[in-house]
Amino acid sequence: MRKLILGTLVVVMSGLALAQVSGQHPNTSACNLAAQATDPQPGFDERTPRYRIEANDSFDLSFELVPEFNQTVTVQPDGFVNLREIGDMHVAGKTVPELTNALCSAYGKIMATPSITVVLKDFDKPYFVAGGQVGHPGKYVLRGDTTVTEAISMAGGFTEKSKHSQVLLFRRVSPQMSEAKVIDVKKMLTAKNLNEDVFLHPGDMIYVPQNRISKIARYLPTPSVNTYVNPAQY
Repeated sequence: MRKLILGTLVVVMSGLALAQVSGQHPNTSACNLAAQATDPQPGFDERTPRYRIEANDSFDLSFELVPEFNQTVTVQPDGFVNLREIGDMHVAGKTVPELTNALCSAYGKIMATPSITVVLKDFDKPYFVAGGQVGHPGKYVLRGDTTVTEAISMAGGFTEKSKHSQVLLFRRVSPQMSEAKVIDVKKMLTAKNLNEDVFLHPGDMIYVPQNRISKIARYLPTPSVNTYVNPAQY
């Protein structure tokens, strides 16, 4: 009898160990996986950020156990969607795992074990904006991995008034805040080293400022020339 009990305990403990190693649970669902997913705040060091839902995007909701709740919704201009049996929910700015987790929490109030899958159906194409002293300022589709220097080339390259050493990269980190970084493209190109060439994220904006020399008025008092030109530099 003792051998039988010991054998049973070994089997149970082995099963628990395997479950811990695999990280799986018999009741794992889309909701459980979404809750486990972590989405770090987008920054300049993050190479592969998740897409964040925007106004006018649409997505399908599939309920594994309650198919009559399946629905397709479109994000309104104010960032809200109207959900069956739940009502309005603000979803703009969320990633798919974040949205799935929010939906599971909301439907968990009326369902015992909601299992929901979110599939993006129609969404804005990734883009970046190039402004300032580039050949063709504007909004460009972001296709694949694109660096700052590549984006500048796509936007027509630098102009004769560009300040290559202080290219600004703006990246939105929240609906209310953007992160700014100064990139010395001149130094990278001169050294022929593009290791510090930053990869763009969807929605990034590049701004190339005007160099100091090009800001000088065409006519100015002779004494003022010393303000801009220091003979000791040459």
